[in-house]
Amino acid sequence: MKRTTYRGVLAAALGTALLAGCGGSGDGGSADEDRTVTLVTHESFLVSDDVLDRFTEETGYEVRLIKSGDAGVAVNKAILSAGNPEGDVLFGVDNTMLSKALEADVFTPHRAEGLDRVPQEVRLDPEQHRVTPIDTGEVCVNYDRAYFADRGVEPPQTLRDLTDPAYKDLLVVQNPATSSPGLAFLLATVGAFGEAGWRDYWEDLKANGVLRTEGWEQAYNDHFSASAAGRDGDRPLVVSYASSPPAEVYYGTEDNPEQAPTGVATGTCFQQTEFAGLLDGAANPEGGKALLDFMLSPAFQEDIPLNMFVRPVREDAELPEVFTRYGAEVPEPHRVAPEKIDAHREQWIEQWSSLMR
Repeated sequence: MKRTTYRGVLAAALGTALLAGCGGSGDGGSADEDRTVTLVTHESFLVSDDVLDRFTEETGYEVRLIKSGDAGVAVNKAILSAGNPEGDVLFGVDNTMLSKALEADVFTPHRAEGLDRVPQEVRLDPEQHRVTPIDTGEVCVNYDRAYFADRGVEPPQTLRDLTDPAYKDLLVVQNPATSSPGLAFLLATVGAFGEAGWRDYWEDLKANGVLRTEGWEQAYNDHFSASAAGRDGDRPLVVSYASSPPAEVYYGTEDNPEQAPTGVATGTCFQQTEFAGLLDGAANPEGGKALLDFMLSPAFQEDIPLNMFVRPVREDAELPEVFTRYGAEVPEPHRVAPEKIDAHREQWIEQWSSLMR
């Protein structure tokens, strides 16, 4: 099924439909509960109905979705309810927040089938298998091609470009305390300018009129001027993904355009991998394990690109032509060592929050 808007515009409606069509009610007795698997996820999670139907046909389990806001919010809720979770599986914790969830003992180990088809570099818990890598992509600043072409201005390409007065009041970013893309972008600036220089960089961004939102949905669909959501956004620069341009083509009105209506500032990117895990204390752990196995199956993996517009982690998963044709190549994303993220993430977020008040 092809939706008519990008990623999260219909997320709430689709979540309701999936909840009613594929999820158990939870109050129909223990037999019904045993056949229902509850997946807790962020608001931008999407999967095709027929893929969930296939999971039910293969396993006998039906999927119930609970959407808990942006990824940062979902992870924080899971930590607060550790040992007594609201679902069986959590999807959406990424490499920027992973250690926080692992330290809180949110997950129970499970080595998912199909893991041998996943590159070693994205298996960030290779010994205990408390989480399973599901998708990967780069968080980058996207730009509205038409906006800059109409004004004869070159779009920015690097983080430093974004502080130029030519781009004053044009950029919208997400709060790293509540948004995984927001945190990834903060880490990109740490990777680029170092622990001694990133705050000065954000001072410059603030002086150049950067707008902050709580999550990706609000930033992209409400404020970005080139969003296919069709709202009246007035900011032609937004933190999103290197794979967002294919989404704009896929949901757009023009068939096979020469280029996507949005572009990617490839010098602004940070590598992101999303994981799923069996929640400790899950009511249906066997169903949760079956769902994790299915999320690494070719059927689920090949459904990811045209729903969530990130790349599947399976090396043998096929990508759609629109994805490979219009997606941006990011030769060198900014990086921060996992041990540095572990040691400083909360400090950096607090410093950012204080600075951006």
